[in-house]
Amino acid sequence: MDDSEAATADHVENSLITDSPPQPARRAAGVGDITAKARMTALVVATALFMQNLDSTVVSTALPTMAHAFNVQPVRMNVALTSYLLALAAFIPASGWMADRFGARNVFRAAIAVFTVGSIACGAANSLPELVLARVLQGAGGAMMVPVGRLLLLRSIAKSEVVAAMAWLTMPALIGPLVGPPVGGFIVTWFSWRWVFDINIPIGVLGIVLVSVFFEDKREKLATRFDIAGFVFSAVAMAATVFGLETIGRGMVAPQLPVAALLLGVVAVGAYAWHARRAAAPLLDLALFRMPTFLVSTFAGTLFRIGVGAVPFLLPMMLQLGFGLSPLQSGLITLAGSAGALVMKPVAVGLLRRTGFRTALVWNGLLSTASLALVGLFRPSWPLIAIYAVLLTGGFLRSLQFTAFNSLAYADIPRDRMSAATSLYSTIQHLSTTLGVSAGAAMLAVSMAMGGHAQPQLSDFTAGFLGVSFVMLLASPAALMMPHAAGAEMTGHQAESED
Repeated sequence: MDDSEAATADHVENSLITDSPPQPARRAAGVGDITAKARMTALVVATALFMQNLDSTVVSTALPTMAHAFNVQPVRMNVALTSYLLALAAFIPASGWMADRFGARNVFRAAIAVFTVGSIACGAANSLPELVLARVLQGAGGAMMVPVGRLLLLRSIAKSEVVAAMAWLTMPALIGPLVGPPVGGFIVTWFSWRWVFDINIPIGVLGIVLVSVFFEDKREKLATRFDIAGFVFSAVAMAATVFGLETIGRGMVAPQLPVAALLLGVVAVGAYAWHARRAAAPLLDLALFRMPTFLVSTFAGTLFRIGVGAVPFLLPMMLQLGFGLSPLQSGLITLAGSAGALVMKPVAVGLLRRTGFRTALVWNGLLSTASLALVGLFRPSWPLIAIYAVLLTGGFLRSLQFTAFNSLAYADIPRDRMSAATSLYSTIQHLSTTLGVSAGAAMLAVSMAMGGHAQPQLSDFTAGFLGVSFVMLLASPAALMMPHAAGAEMTGHQAESED
């Protein structure tokens, strides 16, 4: 290690995300660059994200085959997905306290182990109830992996490396959805559906080994007890809301259940807000919203994610029902968005350095909205190259937006509140993605009802995309609430303008 690397390591240990006001860093100091150690740290954390994202896409592909093996109707297999989502929703809020209490490295390593054991149990299931229980175990592990992994990364790098580290963190995670559908189809076609879960075993073992080797056991002093009441309120709020949004209008359950679940979720949210104002150390620290950068990242980010979250629901349906394409043909087209996102990651740091967070979030948000609205105008007569170009461009733009949101959220967070911030931010992320699917489905249903269509037509998909694009559009003016210098220490934008 040379002198500059030693200085960087010392900065990581002694001045990472302090309570003092952020000072813009100079380009000469390496703002926006990333050391080899920080890059490896991000890639190790990304191993868990890759495993989780690969699992979700591969499992969806294998559901019909699993239904046949369990001798149940394919429509009943949705419980294998919702049970996992509900477990995620219930346990994510507890991730920050767990990391502070037992050490982020220990919890992250244990989360990977629980997810891997859950995968083994899924592969060994001989009935749908057994599979559901195993998926809940998987979800409990997955709930800890993403927020605690992000926390480990943020505690291991300097602020000037955050943007680049977030880009490296999400690159392997993006590969999961990219390769998931073809891998799942290949496994189901040529091997047993049980291998869909067994492929997580070597990835999980590798992740545990890498975490043990590359991370130190750093933890914050914890003088508070676990907020049991807060956990109950937040778990009920998240699980009920996610269940209601995932099932409403889809004929999965009796129509009264989703409505009742959403009402229960609203009541639980109110109960948690009442509790949080009185608790000394609430599980989810709502006081973090007093920080403008965190507030904008969560509020504007939620609006943006609602639009993006609808794409995996609307686009494959439009290509298959509206264009008459096969699932394989549809999948090969939708891959373009993920490919565009991968292209963005290496250049995100340079772009944010030139523009700063505020300008990027406003203007790139508008371009992202336009690209999503354009998808709704796709028609079978369009040249395939034009469709690929729109999807690649949209993936590229949205990837920059996510990198900016995910970095800016932690710009002004003190070190001792970082675990609380990752828990709250991850909770909202999970909910906003679910909102996106529900918003897309609702807008599609409204258009069908207004047009008197028993089956969705291309015009209905156009209305759905335009509807969620309008929601996404609102994220850009929301970003104007930030000062121009917001997050300058992370990008070096202000520093360069002063040189």
